[in-house]
Amino acid sequence: MTDDRFAEFKGRQREMWSSFAPTAALTTPVAGHLIEFADVSAGERVLDVGCGTGVVAITAARLGAKVSGLDLTPALLEHARENEQIAGCGPIDWTEGDAERLPYPDASFDVVVSQFGHMFAPQADVALAEMRRVLKPGGRIAFATWPPEHFVGRFFALVGRHSPPPPEGASPPPLWGLVPVVTERLSKGFGPPFFERGVMRVPALSLPHLWHYMSASIGPLQKIVERLANDPEQLGAIRQEMIDLAEPYFSHNIMHQDYLLTRAEAR
Repeated sequence: MTDDRFAEFKGRQREMWSSFAPTAALTTPVAGHLIEFADVSAGERVLDVGCGTGVVAITAARLGAKVSGLDLTPALLEHARENEQIAGCGPIDWTEGDAERLPYPDASFDVVVSQFGHMFAPQADVALAEMRRVLKPGGRIAFATWPPEHFVGRFFALVGRHSPPPPEGASPPPLWGLVPVVTERLSKGFGPPFFERGVMRVPALSLPHLWHYMSASIGPLQKIVERLANDPEQLGAIRQEMIDLAEPYFSHNIMHQDYLLTRAEAR
């Protein structure tokens, strides 16, 4: 690990996100949007950082790109390999690894992408510097993140209020959804960024169904549920808090989850 003080934290992240595969499937339309926004084309070398189950990497590979995917969680990479076989694309180079210590030479890729992945690295500056390092001059970075003012960003704030605090110095993931913050971070190694917004639509029969689904597949919420298994009163209060938060974003059996896309060219 790049910084030993985050090693234990990253170990918890690795285990916590192992149940994410059902939710990852819902992000496939976002993956299509991200790859189009990144303007990926056949023959380009593409790295997907925090690739999860491979939805972005496989989308790029289907266009003829030469793709590598890296993720911290081995269980998700197993799903990625299975998805690659089903899609019949590739071969894709899947690697277990850390966004803050990318195991690739300098200037290896034409495009580096990340869909709701690199934003969870505790050292935002280190992760971004690594993504820039492996990009060729003139290469492109493109990523999808959750703005803090919309549902997912507010959901993670709720989860944070009921979870053990992260290590001192860890960068809050929702900062990657703020245009001024992202612009400032990219200014050190990239040209002016371009932004685009989208909405991920998640089907749910009811808000209690949404809670049931998310509490079984979203790692941080799953940990809260496990920890409070013997405290139904507190767990019920958190459940109601999340349902109240979700209500304005829910209509016609659809949860509307706003996201931000960012693209910039390496200097």
